[in-house]
Amino acid sequence: MRTKLSPLKIAGPSARLLGRIAAVPAVILTAIQVSSAADNGAPSPYTSSWLTTYSRRYARIYTNDAMKTAGTTLTAWSNGSQTQAAPVYVGVQELYSSSNWVYLRSSGLATHIMGPWLNGAFPNLPKNQNVLYRIPRAPVVHTATNLTGLGPIGYFVDGVAMFDSRDAFYWNGSADVQGTGSWNREAYVNEGPTFDPGYAHQENTGTHHYHADPIALRYQLGDHVDFNSATRTYSESTKAVSRHSPILGWVRDGYPVYGPYGFSNPTNPASGRRRMTSGFQLRNGQNGTDNLATTGRTTIPLWAARMYGSSVNQTGPAVSSSYPLSRYMEDNAYLGDLVNPNTGSNFVQGVDFDLNEYNARFCVTPEFPNGTWAYFVCINSNGTPVFPYNIGRSFYGNPVGGAVTSIGETVTTNFLGGPNQAPLLNNPSWNSGVVTLTWSALEGGTYRVESTTNLRTWTTNATSLAAILDAGGYTNSSPENQKFFRVAQTALATYDPVGGGSGGGSTSVAPGGSANRGTTVTVTITLPSSPPCPPANAPLTSVTLAGTINGTSISDAAQGTVVATFAIPANAPTGAQNVVVTFTSPGPTYTLTGGFTIN
Repeated sequence: MRTKLSPLKIAGPSARLLGRIAAVPAVILTAIQVSSAADNGAPSPYTSSWLTTYSRRYARIYTNDAMKTAGTTLTAWSNGSQTQAAPVYVGVQELYSSSNWVYLRSSGLATHIMGPWLNGAFPNLPKNQNVLYRIPRAPVVHTATNLTGLGPIGYFVDGVAMFDSRDAFYWNGSADVQGTGSWNREAYVNEGPTFDPGYAHQENTGTHHYHADPIALRYQLGDHVDFNSATRTYSESTKAVSRHSPILGWVRDGYPVYGPYGFSNPTNPASGRRRMTSGFQLRNGQNGTDNLATTGRTTIPLWAARMYGSSVNQTGPAVSSSYPLSRYMEDNAYLGDLVNPNTGSNFVQGVDFDLNEYNARFCVTPEFPNGTWAYFVCINSNGTPVFPYNIGRSFYGNPVGGAVTSIGETVTTNFLGGPNQAPLLNNPSWNSGVVTLTWSALEGGTYRVESTTNLRTWTTNATSLAAILDAGGYTNSSPENQKFFRVAQTALATYDPVGGGSGGGSTSVAPGGSANRGTTVTVTITLPSSPPCPPANAPLTSVTLAGTINGTSISDAAQGTVVATFAIPANAPTGAQNVVVTFTSPGPTYTLTGGFTIN
């Protein structure tokens, strides 16, 4: 839903704010609200749970501890292998949905500051992944075992990849080598020192990802995490748990991943909230397990035999300082397979522990009041991540989602972020004639503020106002008696696009040019000679394509030529479409009939 904003008028000492801001020469300040209704009329968590708050900001990293201590960040970087040559906007940049799927396009870079990793000694740096990933909206419990694979098995709501609990090495009978086998090395245990304060790192292609508790994301979502601003580190809060954890991500089988805290009774939201307990026990002789330090790694646990095949029984290395207990996923047993020595019966899910061997349970949640299967992050009482961390070795649902190259169906556009998102004006303030304007801005953008007393002749109050992160602001230097104000985005620094944005994406012309649905294109528009064109830099109200696609970053630096960027939805009409250019009154309006083609 797009809401028009009216001019901001200041009229004398007892003036009232009669609105916000009027049509803007280059970018109209608008309020945008996007939702996808579920059957009960509430927003669907599949489209509403994503963290899009920071999509106008650049991704940032610390490359060493000194930078973290000083709070000095980089928005472009290179180590010779992974290069992020230009800034890129963080996380989720596009969301689309149909009745069966939700489509996510993301840079894959976290909304919090990433790094450092091993004080700069870690060989990999993150980079823009420009990934398009789809997740099923009607998940189905698996009918056959589907082991998790290497690479993304889903995405967290900040647009960062979710990896499983392995580090891509296994015991082949004589050494740990890359691949998958019977004894698979744990990522948190073996790679934990390479994680940044948010418990994330990246592999050699620059894919930033979490294997375990995404604690920095949880802090941004308000999930019982504290941040130490002096050390710039995160820790589990010691306060009493007061709320159910939010959705942290979505697995490719369509089931959500929640933080550590759920309802005590899985079917009763009034039962209180507590930390969910893992269904696994280290094979150290406690709680009915065998003691691998004594017996050796001669058998894989029953859960692994069920998932890998009962005939698999490769012997692992003896427990030692080089191969310590907890090194491998299979060093853990599932409690549901063990006899509780206190009762003489097997441990029972829902009584002795909460989560099954897939790290899931069926329960009601705030987003699913009628119940859903859901995964939960596993931590112990002091906040340390514990096996299996986010998800077990297999999917509980059918993992039909995954990366795609394009959207091949009609979809609803739920969110367009970063440079495709229109600025949003905050409530202006007025004090004794002094007006302060603030607005959401694009990092890398510059803005112009103009004022008028009659809505016909506009005076430039300030120009080249640079955004600070994702915010812009202006305060007039002297008291005003009666004026209207407006703001325009005038430029945007070069950036690395996600989804083919204008920072390096496709360009075209009108009349005569074309672009594909689901892409972003910058169009140079040649205006008709009649009526006579306004002079260069004349104020523009709007540029539209196909009647409903509003141009952003619009400008007319040369007389007779207008430049505009269009984010073309994946369900936009195809064929020749009209382009309409409207100059601010009393300027003319031009219609280029069939001036641009959407493929």
